Amino acid sequence: MRRNWVLGVVASFIIIASLFIGSQKGDLGGADDKAQDVIAEVAPDYKPYFNNLFEPPSGEIESLLFALQAAGGAFIIGYVLGRKKNDKGDNIVFKEQQG
Repeated sequence: MRRNWVLGVVASFIIIASLFIGSQKGDLGGADDKAQDVIAEVAPDYKPYFNNLFEPPSGEIESLLFALQAAGGAFIIGYVLGRKKNDKGDNIVFKEQQG
C-alpha cells in the first residue's frame, strides 16, 4: 500500500513539473516550424520541391489528424504483436511443452 502511494506522489510530481517545464514561453510549435525558420534564415532564396496536398483549416484539426494517425499506427502495431504472441505455431513455450 505504501509503495503505491509513493508511486502516485512521484507520478504527480512528474506531471506537474512537465507542465511548468514544457510551457515556459507558451510556444508549443513542432520541429517543422523550427526547421522552416532555420531554412529561411540560412537560405532565403530556397523554394520547396513540393507543396502541401492538403492544408488543415486550423491547428486543432491538424492535431486531430495527427492523433488519429498515431492511434491507427498503435492499433496496427498492437494487432500484429497480439497475433504474433497468440500464434501457437511460432510460440516457443508451446513447442517446448509438446516435446
